Amino acid sequence: VPPVRMEAYDISNTQGTQSVASMVVFENGKPARKEYRRFKIRTVEGPNDFASMAEVVERRFRRGLEERAQLEEEGKDLSAGKFSRFPDLIIIDGGKGQLGAALESMGKLGVDSIPTFGLAKEFEELYPRGEKDPIILPKNSNALHLLQRIRDEAHRFALGYQKKLRLRK
Repeated sequence: VPPVRMEAYDISNTQGTQSVASMVVFENGKPARKEYRRFKIRTVEGPNDFASMAEVVERRFRRGLEERAQLEEEGKDLSAGKFSRFPDLIIIDGGKGQLGAALESMGKLGVDSIPTFGLAKEFEELYPRGEKDPIILPKNSNALHLLQRIRDEAHRFALGYQKKLRLRK
């Protein structure tokens, strides 16, 4: 089944300082900018992308689960919350390490059934959960181009937020 809602996550920092993360959302292959979220990394010191990714993914889904419970209690639709709608597909900017960190956090919260992949930039390798070898999509593949666009948007959004914080400081 083609994914309707896709989320991508990226981490950005300057030599380990002012670490931030982005979450971008694409629906039906198009950016849903009102759904974008940004995070300051709270618990990680230094340039540790794995731990930062674990923190952000855990915060996102913990908040989503809390919102879902509250909305259900109030008899409201899940679309009323900022984090209550879960994606059909997740793209993690990075390779096996970042993917593993995200999956560990998702597993803690019981949301690890969402298809999740790491997209490593250098060779555009797509790392699926639990597989040793990456998936190599053809360079002219529409699927690869969409994944690159989502990943690049997450990167752009994270860098923009980090730059804003740096300038403010």
